[in-house]
Amino acid sequence: MNDTGLRPSPITPTVDFSAVGVQHGFLRLPYSRDDSAWGSVMIPVTVIKNGEGPTALLTGGNHGDEYEGPIALFDLAQTLQAQDVQGRVIIVPAMNYPAFLAGTRTSPIDKGNLNRSFPGRPDGTVTQKIADYFQRELLPLADIVLDFHSGGRTLDFLPFCAAHVLSDKKQEARSFELVEAFSAPYSMRMLEIDAVGMYDTAAEEMGKIFITTELGGGGTATAKSAGIAKRGVRNVLAKAGILKVSAEVAPTQWLDMPDGDCFCFAEDAGLVEPCFDLGDAVKKGEAVALIHAVGRTGQRPVEIRAKMDGLLCARHFPGLVKPGDCVAVFAVTV
Repeated sequence: MNDTGLRPSPITPTVDFSAVGVQHGFLRLPYSRDDSAWGSVMIPVTVIKNGEGPTALLTGGNHGDEYEGPIALFDLAQTLQAQDVQGRVIIVPAMNYPAFLAGTRTSPIDKGNLNRSFPGRPDGTVTQKIADYFQRELLPLADIVLDFHSGGRTLDFLPFCAAHVLSDKKQEARSFELVEAFSAPYSMRMLEIDAVGMYDTAAEEMGKIFITTELGGGGTATAKSAGIAKRGVRNVLAKAGILKVSAEVAPTQWLDMPDGDCFCFAEDAGLVEPCFDLGDAVKKGEAVALIHAVGRTGQRPVEIRAKMDGLLCARHFPGLVKPGDCVAVFAVTV
């Protein structure tokens, strides 16, 4: 036990986070299973350190069906050299590695949603053990945290970088500086509707500068979305003074999610027909989607109506919806 009253983490890094240079290794988590009694989950990690400076913790694959982050971070781990860095960069391209390999939002081992599992437990499930290691070992090393997301298999987003409104306005302002530096087509003051147990919250409560993204969706990446991610992560490192290059700044449109009226949810199951596309302007009261009953013909579709004026920034991706599914998300231009 340590001074927190918790057991030490069972995860062992094969890299030395304090060593100068470039190291590629693993976060090794023992996992006894039918096909490997003394097996392990081997989470790839890269550490690049040179001189004195801040530490950036860069993560993707928090959800395993979101691919822009892993693309950008596997690329960065392969191309970034120690002489390009002033400080330290810790790269974990796929945090929830079992989910990433399965192409699923949650872990196939324990159905754990890593981004709802913080602070985790060292004696819990595989997902809880991963969360605990980030909570107690990696986040304390970081000054800046960039966690990549997109819509996965069930949502599709306008490509944006985002940070949250915080009570610490200095921390908030620094976060939004890095959002702007990322230079995604859109930049969001983001509202979470399910923030309990989030990696975001864990980082922010430690006083870290935390930014995130939503860069597309549908369970895939595109050349455009991958390019935004690859350029954006280098821009953030340059803005932080860690990467010794100039940022490739591009225009960005600021958006704000002011309250819960941004979200529209289905109350009926059926076939969803979008009435607007991503980026379209919608007026309060307009039907943003129709839900057609699929059990019989001849029934009028249910209308999902906007509760505010705004820009459609996210939508349900699969063609069928269930009660409780988020159908559309809106934001206002700033």
